[in-house]
Amino acid sequence: MVGKAALVFGVLAGLATCRPAPATEDSLRPSFKGRRLHGRFLQITAVRADSELDIHPDPFYKTYSSTESDAACHRRHGPAGLYGAETSACDSPLSLVNETFAWINEHLKDSIDFVLWTGDSARHDNDERIPRTPKQIVQQNEFVVSKFDEVFGADGGADRYSIPVVPTFGNNDIMPHNIFLEGPNKWTAKYLDIWRSFIPEAQRHAFQAGGWFSVEVVPNKLAVLSLNTMYFFGSNSGVNGCANKHEPGYEHMEWLRIQLRIIRDRGMKAMLIGHVPPARTKGKRTWDETCWQKYSLWMRQYRDVIVGSFYGHMNLDHFIIHDFKKLKKDTKKGEMSSLAEQEVDSWAMLEEDGEVSVTSAADYLTDLGESWAKLPSPPRREKKPKDSQSGSQFVVSYVQDMVMSIFKGKHGKGGKGGKGGKGGKGGRSDKEKFLRRVGGRYYEGFGISHAAPSVVPTYFPTLRIYSYNISGLEDVVIPFEPEQYGGLAVGAGSQSPIAIQDSFWDEGAHEEHIEQDVEEDIETARSHKKTKKGSKAKKERKYKFKIPDPPSKSSPPGPAYSPQPLTLTGFVQYYANLTRINNDFPEEISDYDPMEGETGTPDPQRWNEGKHKHYQGKVPHSKPHPKAFYYEVEYNTTEDKVYRLKDLTVRSYVHLARRIGMDKVGKKAQAHTLDVPEEPCEDEDEDEDITRLDDEEESTTPKAKKKNTRKKKKKKKKKHVKHKPNGEWLTFVKRAIVGTRDGSDLAKSFSATIDEEEPSEDEVMEL
Repeated sequence: MVGKAALVFGVLAGLATCRPAPATEDSLRPSFKGRRLHGRFLQITAVRADSELDIHPDPFYKTYSSTESDAACHRRHGPAGLYGAETSACDSPLSLVNETFAWINEHLKDSIDFVLWTGDSARHDNDERIPRTPKQIVQQNEFVVSKFDEVFGADGGADRYSIPVVPTFGNNDIMPHNIFLEGPNKWTAKYLDIWRSFIPEAQRHAFQAGGWFSVEVVPNKLAVLSLNTMYFFGSNSGVNGCANKHEPGYEHMEWLRIQLRIIRDRGMKAMLIGHVPPARTKGKRTWDETCWQKYSLWMRQYRDVIVGSFYGHMNLDHFIIHDFKKLKKDTKKGEMSSLAEQEVDSWAMLEEDGEVSVTSAADYLTDLGESWAKLPSPPRREKKPKDSQSGSQFVVSYVQDMVMSIFKGKHGKGGKGGKGGKGGKGGRSDKEKFLRRVGGRYYEGFGISHAAPSVVPTYFPTLRIYSYNISGLEDVVIPFEPEQYGGLAVGAGSQSPIAIQDSFWDEGAHEEHIEQDVEEDIETARSHKKTKKGSKAKKERKYKFKIPDPPSKSSPPGPAYSPQPLTLTGFVQYYANLTRINNDFPEEISDYDPMEGETGTPDPQRWNEGKHKHYQGKVPHSKPHPKAFYYEVEYNTTEDKVYRLKDLTVRSYVHLARRIGMDKVGKKAQAHTLDVPEEPCEDEDEDEDITRLDDEEESTTPKAKKKNTRKKKKKKKKKHVKHKPNGEWLTFVKRAIVGTRDGSDLAKSFSATIDEEEPSEDEVMEL
């Protein structure tokens, strides 16, 4: 169990890591031994090399094998191509992994600052004839590490890298998959050795205790915190959320809170990475609810520190909006019960056995679109009177009017409970109510998590390159010395010995013993949950936790909210069109639908045979004749005419999500924007800052309830929505599945009949 001693040691390690020698003038001078920042970094996820890297030369994956479930691209004849069976459930062949890293070496190696490796580098356990073993999982991860070494390895010896590479645990990087018990355990010990080049020396104890660590990718400026999302994962039945102080999820959240506090105190910023994203839609989720609540609270309180968060796992290209309005009242008071999970037990897990199925992916995207249609819309801009002021005088006048209206709303006749006039409740204008709902002009009532698609060809293999603002850092030269990365490039000889029984990684009978031990722990955890659920007579116990301090009243909005150094400015999504590259079949398969089963009806248990399933039992050619392998640009957010993202701030994402959602339900998004100055208002003190994020509690008062009962919804009407192939909604869906279907085909699947009714006050802010 992760004890208090381990947590304290981890915190002290974080302090040590986060306090290297301050940068001097000499350290910032150009040097042939250092590198300059480029303002770009790579995210790569779910490589999943499907091979046995033992002494046997034959890989499991076989070209022109069957993609059927009982073959899994390992046997018989079928459409599996040389570089992978795109859109099928098969994993990546070695050839795809090799060509991917060769492309990175040629096109990206010298133009990126660091790499985020967001997990899953071992194959699925999807072939009963070739079951996974711990030894295979380790070897497959060691193979991917060797590919990073080939591309980013620095001169001067083994285990040294020219740029930081930050890994994280995936749900298939362990065995049994999804099940990660509290540490220290055999997996944290083993990966401490596999990732010895990536984990700073001062963070090694914390990693062995729970699988989490941090790296300063830009010394004294930017740190990446690698989260072990397996402790938050709802499909991990070996742990029980983040409320109980004895759970590893609780310890992990405490570590995250303290690390973010240290980073704030040092004037630095942070990126968060993990494998399983905190997805949460209507009735579906990936994380335990207690973990989602704490994580969202941490995002809100440290919104001046966090640059962004990055995940993989789901294979879908999308983003997640955290609405801080969804934080529970107890969470905001620093109280949480492990029984809070029961409140959402009726929710379905987004994954089935820890993986996103064809059906759940389609439902998930649909739920996202519908929820985004309910995001608050800005009021229309009022027409400017002919005799009104112009330029700076108008801005000053506007700010003065806003301050006075807020003041009157608090203390004047138009205050709470008063008549309020045209502004409605509290005398607030439409603009004021909108700003209060979204958390001010920078939309600090929301947070964003990025979920990138994968290399494994569930759709098409992908890579993503993010750009970030390096204003003021252009001339900084980062030396290659190991200590500059907080111990990133530590040599193998300087490490502490790791005590692991070699027999654990052997093939054979010992594997059964391992699984038996894990299953016993899982059964204990399950019975523990059942006992708690059945004890209705006992009063629900609430665990208290420390609420992080919010940003200082004088601090400006963080880089996720306002353009500044380290703000994400955009990303380029690359993909490899395997249909074209394998060159075995026509690129267009008209009857292919990745969101449906063979009969046209979604089947959650269906193995996906892919777009070339009609060629089972056949050999396409006597031998492969592929075209040159390459990744090409799918879209670039800074140039895209559909998304129209000028940057990746929260405000830009919320505007995009609203347009996608409105297009999904067949409504025209509000094109007008608020005419508000960019400077923060001095009247927004911390109490108001917190209050504006808690508007949902106002509707629970007796008066509000009485008022709500007067509202009547309109009778539901059926409305058939036809979407434009190049509209926001179908473009979003097409990109989610990496362009494996075009917009006109998707229109048949995602143009649907919806219930149209007057939205309730909880769904859309009344303006």
